[in-house]
Amino acid sequence: CLTAFYLLIFCIAGMVGNAQSLKPLSAKKIDKWIQHREWANGVTINPHVSVNKAAFYEAYHTNKKLWDAAFDFLKTHDLLTIAPGKYPIMGDSVFASITEEPSKKMEDVKWESHKKYVDFQYIIKGKEIIGVADASKATVTKPYTPDAMNYIADGTYYTTDPGTFFLFFPNDAHRPTIKADGYDVVKKIVIKILIAKAE
Repeated sequence: CLTAFYLLIFCIAGMVGNAQSLKPLSAKKIDKWIQHREWANGVTINPHVSVNKAAFYEAYHTNKKLWDAAFDFLKTHDLLTIAPGKYPIMGDSVFASITEEPSKKMEDVKWESHKKYVDFQYIIKGKEIIGVADASKATVTKPYTPDAMNYIADGTYYTTDPGTFFLFFPNDAHRPTIKADGYDVVKKIVIKILIAKAE
């Protein structure tokens, strides 16, 4: 009985420890976590300036194994030579899509967001323009149908830089694949990472 009691205390302490690890951190501590690159698994690319670092920190620590699998895929595959197509990483929880195709005119691209998956987007070769906006301030034009909804939004546009990736969480409306001057065909990877609860 005494052993069972101590085991119960140990389990409760472990649960409290896990809860404390996800408590809100200061921007300074999150920046330090980003800089220490625990998440990167040896991959040398960096988060784009638009990435919500606090959301990244929380998502990574909520289900580390999914994010580690995504970054391991980036580490173990030659993205410059990998063929376009779909690549399972962890079943329906993490999977990649490689495309190599022309970008689009801005008027042909809709604002979108997702609820089930975080979008990891990285330009392997070429450049494109990506719009980023707060979905809560956008006007819905197409209600949610798994796993996307569309908007009219006012956002900020960025021309992608080599070595930086974008992360789009549920509140991040985004407008990717817009043609950048001088770049016709763009090779890109999009990794879908399940927005999962802690196990």
